[in-house]
Amino acid sequence: MNFTDKVVIVTGAARGLGQEYARQFARRGASVAVNDLRDCGETLEIIRQEGAQGLATKTDVSSSASTAEMAQAVVEKFGRIDVLVNNAALYGSLHFAPFDKLDEKEWDATMNVNVKGIWQCCKAVLPTMKKQQSGSIINISSLAATYGMPNGLHYTTSKAAVIGATRGLARELGRYNIRVNAVAPNVVNTDATGEVFQDKKDKIVEVTLSQQAIRRPLETGDIVGAVLFLGSEHSELMTGQTMMVDGGTVFL
Repeated sequence: MNFTDKVVIVTGAARGLGQEYARQFARRGASVAVNDLRDCGETLEIIRQEGAQGLATKTDVSSSASTAEMAQAVVEKFGRIDVLVNNAALYGSLHFAPFDKLDEKEWDATMNVNVKGIWQCCKAVLPTMKKQQSGSIINISSLAATYGMPNGLHYTTSKAAVIGATRGLARELGRYNIRVNAVAPNVVNTDATGEVFQDKKDKIVEVTLSQQAIRRPLETGDIVGAVLFLGSEHSELMTGQTMMVDGGTVFL
């Protein structure tokens, strides 16, 4: 897949999956704008090492002002926005517990970033994509939304909302030739996953694999193909869909 002359935004790109999405779009010729509340300097350097143009901004995806500034900076530098990957989410920093023991402030923060953040970023890129009469928005959901992950109702609920938002946005934006799809991965071997499960990680991976049809742990590279496909011309008539990348755990 070739993304030459395309402009891609990846949110939550300071590390992990977001950083890998940025790398792979850059490798295929895209100009890539990355943002996070963390420093994206390392990701920006990776983009440049791939021979692509890059832009890094510090962005709070839950803020309309911050996301609007980000989108404006991208258009000022590159002139257009072709793909938005809504990857930013609270995950690694969350505390997982039975639903009645979850902290209310953490619940609100999860919804603010994981759900409201997608809404804000979509609003920010809409004027440009609407003017172009083209664009692809890719929302990152999770197996948790369809499987029903216990002891993480804040995260599970937020990722289910991502699927609902994806479907609603697809209906609204199709008239402008803007496609909206979601990718829902299983547990992926990232730093954030280690932070969530800590010393229970090996056991969680063991249980996860026992429920997969293909019993191999997911790595960051396993998710990239689906994101690239949804951002490319090869998926021009796909919208409102959720692609499960879970080794065959849930069949939709």
